[in-house]
Amino acid sequence: MGKMITLQPAGGTRVAAYRADPPGTPRGGLVVVQEIFGVNSHIRAVCDGYAADGYLAVAPALFDRFEPGVELGYTSADIAQARSLRNKADTEAALADLAAARDVAAQAGKVGIVGYCWGGYLAWLAAARLPGFACAIAYYGGGMHQATAEAPQVPVLGHFGRKDSMIPVAGIEALAALHPRLAVHFYDADHGFNCDQRASFHAPSAALARERTLAFLHEHVG
Repeated sequence: MGKMITLQPAGGTRVAAYRADPPGTPRGGLVVVQEIFGVNSHIRAVCDGYAADGYLAVAPALFDRFEPGVELGYTSADIAQARSLRNKADTEAALADLAAARDVAAQAGKVGIVGYCWGGYLAWLAAARLPGFACAIAYYGGGMHQATAEAPQVPVLGHFGRKDSMIPVAGIEALAALHPRLAVHFYDADHGFNCDQRASFHAPSAALARERTLAFLHEHVG
């Protein structure tokens, strides 16, 4: 359904992105923010799914600035490589790439942003720092509970697993208490529960989170 395109963020650096177009008139646009594993087959499938639901979905390759073409799986070796790449990534550069993706997605109207894992954290930052988004959705955004000083400018929806040892439930509850624009749902699941390529995939939680995400997008994007 989708295809690779080239984005040119501010500053002149070019990065790749996966673009998936809806079959009919779009409901709006959606920036999809990768995990630490690159724009891999899972993220492309996520984009295709949102496109089937009516959204022009764009997923920028956030590692392209220093290592183009990253596409990892979920083995222990992949996880180690992915963490190394994440440590090399610059947050401001990633936000610039998201802004460039937003500009493409805006061809379809209002734009939301949804991110997974590291991408969930970046979606939280985008909600606070980048104009032009109507809403943001974060799936198990690692580090969000420590980013309490960020002030989202748009409604944010968060999905988290109660069994996720990397993201404490108490930390997310405290974050939500500080930010009334953040609505949080917890699931009887672990980190990465939305990804059907991971051992932690939990189909009931993924289905419920998707239902809530689409309702949120229908409310704020179209």
